[in-house]
Amino acid sequence: MIRAAIFDIDGTLVDSVDLHASAWQEAFAKFGHEVTFQEARSQIGKGGDKLVPLFLDAQAQQDHGDALEQWRGERFKSKYMSMVRPFAAVPELLQRVPDAGLRVAVASSAKGDELDIYLEIAGIGKLVDEVTSSADAKESKPAPDIFKVALEKLGIPATDAVAIGDSPYDAQAAGKIGMRTIGMLCGGFTEASLRASGCVAVYPGPGALLACFDDSPLAGWRRRGGQSHATLDPVVPGGTMFAQCFGGTRAAERSN
Repeated sequence: MIRAAIFDIDGTLVDSVDLHASAWQEAFAKFGHEVTFQEARSQIGKGGDKLVPLFLDAQAQQDHGDALEQWRGERFKSKYMSMVRPFAAVPELLQRVPDAGLRVAVASSAKGDELDIYLEIAGIGKLVDEVTSSADAKESKPAPDIFKVALEKLGIPATDAVAIGDSPYDAQAAGKIGMRTIGMLCGGFTEASLRASGCVAVYPGPGALLACFDDSPLAGWRRRGGQSHATLDPVVPGGTMFAQCFGGTRAAERSN
């Protein structure tokens, strides 16, 4: 039985992936490393502990890895944080979840101070039961540590929760502990990459998931002919319901 929804935030609830990629690209350039925007963007969803070693050798990490990551954080907050916007219908979705009897957690590779600001920007601080950040975990996604901490705070096993995230790293992290994942296209990763990483359903973004909540994995167990059945990916292609759930675009999920 589904008892909780555990949300990622960057690229899932707030439109920040491109901004993070730009901050990382600038940080690498600042310390003499050429990393393209797309190379950086493809790794957003991981924490710095996983991202930096992909572009710096061991000596460079020792020389200035920590300084680079600190500069990136300061750059993001000073230049880009004010540009972050929530996706459409985020507060409504996070209200719908507890209305359905589920608890809400946010589990992010973001640093704690960034996460606090995101919750304020999205207007969801009072709708979240538990929060975990990179400070709560030894390793960031795609390691499962952050999700493990969220589950411990919620006091439930992985089989009783569904993760919601925009990146393959969310699905990979959740899958390592037996938790199912709903994928969100609004972060910019492809449906194919999300499904290949284990997502049981994929939606354009929070607005689409809200529109089709009752037919989503978050609906948990439904009554059919006197029997309870787990709902995984139930919306049948074709018709209005499919268009509402899966026919949207990433741009349409952005708030005004």
